[in-house]
Amino acid sequence: MKEFGKNKVLFLMLAPTVLYFIVFAYLPMAGLIVAFKSYNYSQGIFFSPWSGFDNFGYFFNSGVAFQVTRNTIVFNLIFIVTSVIASVAIAVFLSEMKNKYFKKVSQSFLIFPYFISWVVVAAFVYNVFSYDYGVFNEILRSLGLEPINIYSKTSYWYVLLPALHIWKNVGYSSAIYFASIAGINTEYYEAARVDGANTFQRIWNITLPFLKPTVIVLVLLSVGQILRGNMDMFYQLIGNNGMLFSGTDVIDTYVFRSLTGGADLGLTSAATFYQSVMCFVIIYVTNFIVKKADKDYALF
Repeated sequence: MKEFGKNKVLFLMLAPTVLYFIVFAYLPMAGLIVAFKSYNYSQGIFFSPWSGFDNFGYFFNSGVAFQVTRNTIVFNLIFIVTSVIASVAIAVFLSEMKNKYFKKVSQSFLIFPYFISWVVVAAFVYNVFSYDYGVFNEILRSLGLEPINIYSKTSYWYVLLPALHIWKNVGYSSAIYFASIAGINTEYYEAARVDGANTFQRIWNITLPFLKPTVIVLVLLSVGQILRGNMDMFYQLIGNNGMLFSGTDVIDTYVFRSLTGGADLGLTSAATFYQSVMCFVIIYVTNFIVKKADKDYALF
């Protein structure tokens, strides 16, 4: 209360954020008990009969749990690695540009895809890669080559999905790294020039080491969400195409289809409960490893 009396304005500014998390993050946690119940609509969340761990047992014994977990982790690892490499490279490239007008125009073009809906991107991809009338396959046919049906083989999506993810998000991610580069003291670069260091040597010995803390923090935050698939991207691009589920179905799309198809709230709640617990464990383990290596880079 003493702190509240001294900093009333600051607490007032914090209040909307606290209220947001109480309403949308903490109060809904009461619904986690659905994962341990045989839910029915007539009795509701709190009065439906308990089923113990039956929902979890069905989820794991069905074989779907391993498949969707593997797909979610594999794709997110690819997204994290490719996004960091591409974002850092673009941020460094922009920071080395001398023409300020061209730099601003480039940043605008790079960040523009971030604001495009995945619905629009999915329509664009379908019209380009459609087997029957897609632009890409029409070009292949005109060259006397066999058309490719990317909607029947999962292997193509291990390249296409990361490429689209980079295209859409690299502008936003690179802006964070670019801001970090802008905060580096220019005296380091001036001293390096006096010592005869060329552009690549300055990047390697000054820019990248200063970016290391930012990279580690952002990677840690990304790892904490490694079991949360990008629902918008996967569902809009893949949809309900059963031929691609084995390689592209993630936990979020599986839960969504389970709700819209069978409406088994107990099973879907068990899947999301498992997802949240695994995210919690992964971020703690990763942070522990980073803390052991260098505690200054740990999140907590």
